[in-house]
Parts: sequence; C-alpha cells; structure tokens
Amino acid sequence: MCKSVIISGSEIMSKYSKEFHTLNYVINESDNILLFAHSRPDSDTIGSVLALREYIKSLGKNVDIACSDPYPTYLESLSPNYFNFPQNLDLKKYNLVIATDSVERGFQKVKNNFGEKQIIALLDHHPDITIKGDINVIDPNYSSVCEIIYDFFEFNKIKLTRNISTFLLLGILGDTGMFQHSNTTARVMEIASILIKNGAPLSKIISIAFSNRNISTLKLWGRAFEKAKINPENGMIVSVLTQKEMEDCGATADDIAQVSGILNTVPGTKFALILSERGDGIIKGSLRSEEYKGADVSKIAAQFGGGGHRLASGFEIKGKIVETTEGWQVI
Repeated sequence: MCKSVIISGSEIMSKYSKEFHTLNYVINESDNILLFAHSRPDSDTIGSVLALREYIKSLGKNVDIACSDPYPTYLESLSPNYFNFPQNLDLKKYNLVIATDSVERGFQKVKNNFGEKQIIALLDHHPDITIKGDINVIDPNYSSVCEIIYDFFEFNKIKLTRNISTFLLLGILGDTGMFQHSNTTARVMEIASILIKNGAPLSKIISIAFSNRNISTLKLWGRAFEKAKINPENGMIVSVLTQKEMEDCGATADDIAQVSGILNTVPGTKFALILSERGDGIIKGSLRSEEYKGADVSKIAAQFGGGGHRLASGFEIKGKIVETTEGWQVI
C-alpha cells in the first residue's frame, strides 16, 4: 500500500478560497453525503466523484454516488462500481449533495427533490450553467472538474492517496484529450506530475480508459470513419452513428468516445461533429476543434440547446437519424 503524501507546492490563494473552506467545513460536519455524477458519465465526472468519495470515506462519513446511467464496465478494473440510480436512494437523508461536472446533465432533474436544509454544492468547468447551489465553483478556465478538486485538496492541505491521485489523473487525462487539447496548461502538467509522483499509474489509466479497444469499438469506429463527409463551405467534418449500427457491432455509447476527436485531426477541417443515437429518441452531438483552427463550437452547440467550451461542446436533441439521397436528416 502506497503511503499518502502532502500535496507539494506552495499554498494557493485561490479566488475560491471561501468556497473551498466552506465546502470542506460542511463535509466534516455532515454525516451523510451524496455525490452526483452526470448522465452518460465520462472520465472527469467519474474521477471527480471517486476522488471525493475516497476523501469523505477517510473521514468516517457515509457517502453514496448517484448517477442516472450505469458505471462504465471498462473502468471496473480501475475501481469497483459504487454507482447507484437516484431512484434507489433516499434523497432526503443527505446533509450535503455535491454535483460534479456538466451539472445540467441529469442533476437538474432531481435538484427539486432536496429540501431547504440540505446543502447543495456545484463543481463545474462548463460555461453558461444556469442552476445554482449553496456552494458554487463554476469556472471554464479549469481544464476539468478534477483540476478544481485538486485545488480544493491543495487549499485545505488534504493528503493525496494513491487512489485519489489515480482518480484525479483519470479525469484530467480525459478532459485534456491526454494532454492534446488546448486546455492543457502548464498548471495542468504540473498537477499531473504531482499525481504521478503520488502513485497514479499513468500507463495503466491510459490503457484501461483510453487505449484498450475491443473489436466492437473498432467496428463502430470503422462505420463512423467510412461515412465521414467534409463540408468545404464551413470546414466541418461530420459523421453519424445509429442505434442499429451500435447493436450490429455489439457496441455501446461508451465506444463512441473519441470519434469526434479523431475526425478533428483530418487536414483541412475546422471542426468535427459526430451525431449518435442514444436510445429513447435522443441524439447526441459531439463537437471538437482546435485553437489554431479558429472555430468556436460552443456557438454551434448553443443553437441546439447545448453548451460547453469553444473547442469541445455538445448537445442533445430529440429525433431519429435517417439517410436520404442528399445525406442524413434528423426527423
């Protein structure tokens, strides 16, 4: 078992010092705490709730994790499944509720179930968040919520265990595209270095979460790449994946991750869009670009009720993808 160490580096004077202090105080004063991951959970929301769970458990508190979708099976070798469906929990029993990352993807559906005496904290790095909690740390200048939580730990002089470091690095790797996106700052690299020094297994995380692809994933990617088309007028490269194609390939929604990022590497394009059917009549759009391309994909996502960052955004719409002689349409 690796020894816990104090987070290195000088003590930060964060603009969120009040929020970080208050959140840690409430954690220590609460007996029952609920962590909420967003729907269709990605590595950042998963890393966030798992890192917070490790810390809260070390204090002897009761802590549960809620998510409207299941824990991804490919991460079970990195951490056991601690996820619960919200409807299976007594939401009224928690003193503190902490929602992490894309808080408007699922949490807004249950927020009104909490009472006035229950404290709600929101941790997010996506812009244009409309809901508010009692404690709010919402800042698009962060690469990920895991970076926010790192600063929370650093400010409160909380020790990093190997597990906490692993979960934080998982989220940072995911939201920086394994340090390839423009949100990879010097600060992010410094944090990653500290997490690795504290025992986070970089190669294992990459292998499990980002590189270990089964045949169903590769088949699905092949379908998406085969159908990709470039619009020369606006520099968009786009592809679609239907629910039937996922079923034919034996794949799941988890296998779609990274497709838009790979399409975005095609020369001569300004941004990439992947549309995928997710069941229940939902179509998810994932948009990616790069700083040097000069495209703000958040503006595109906003037109469809979505949001995100200038270089990585998404949206969800109702409908079904159908192919016509002129291309694909959403009906």
